[in-house]
Amino acid sequence: MTIPIALTIAGSDSSGGAGIQADLKTFAALGVYGASVITALTAQNTTGVSGIHAVPAEFVTAQIDAVFSDLDVKAVKIGMVAQLATIDAIAAGLMRWSPHHVVLDPVLVATSGDRLLADDAVERLRTGLIPRASLLTPNLPEAAALLGEGVASDEAAIVSQGRRLLQLGCAAVLIKGGHAQGSESIDYLVHASGMLALPAPRIATENTHGTGCSLSSAIAAGLAKGKDLETAIRDAKAWVSAAIAAADRLGVGHGHGPIHHFHRFY
Repeated sequence: MTIPIALTIAGSDSSGGAGIQADLKTFAALGVYGASVITALTAQNTTGVSGIHAVPAEFVTAQIDAVFSDLDVKAVKIGMVAQLATIDAIAAGLMRWSPHHVVLDPVLVATSGDRLLADDAVERLRTGLIPRASLLTPNLPEAAALLGEGVASDEAAIVSQGRRLLQLGCAAVLIKGGHAQGSESIDYLVHASGMLALPAPRIATENTHGTGCSLSSAIAAGLAKGKDLETAIRDAKAWVSAAIAAADRLGVGHGHGPIHHFHRFY
């Protein structure tokens, strides 16, 4: 048996809870071999981001070509892209290698509130990467920012934003409801055939660092294993919910601690 391979293209989190580190932990926990392309180094911990060092775009290209020329990548997850030139390098790499599944998590702001994407790069994200995505996974503030609108506050507005994001060229949109209120956290899957609401119990914890990164990489892992999109999303949501529920057992850091990627094992 050959292990399925997934690739994460994202930034590094020096505290280990989000970004490349979270993605690789997710792949490993779900039985997928993880490869990585690092777009930026961040100096951060559970309380915030103190520095960002972007990897030169030509070296992002070199990493992409090195991975795809040797490994049979079944799915790609894209997270923090850092700068305009990096977006162009990733878009060109996707065009060269044509991966079947691309899950794009439009990382604009960290859990701590720190900005992770330059303003001039947001438009290039819309035009250069979103049209190449099999699935776009914004949270409520990210969906609003991509459309230049206020944050949606009810189901009709969320679904409307999802449909307008579809018009940017991606195949499907999963708008995550973690920033909303209520006893349930409801994600909305919007695609050409309609809409599906996916509720999960809201878990009371401050330890949610890397949740979005981990969900998108869990979906990519499912797609790499041959699951259809809806099944991959449902399974990823169930796994992330359990990881959040177990997060307080870790006791990492003094701010927003990480979720428990290996809750099934210890």
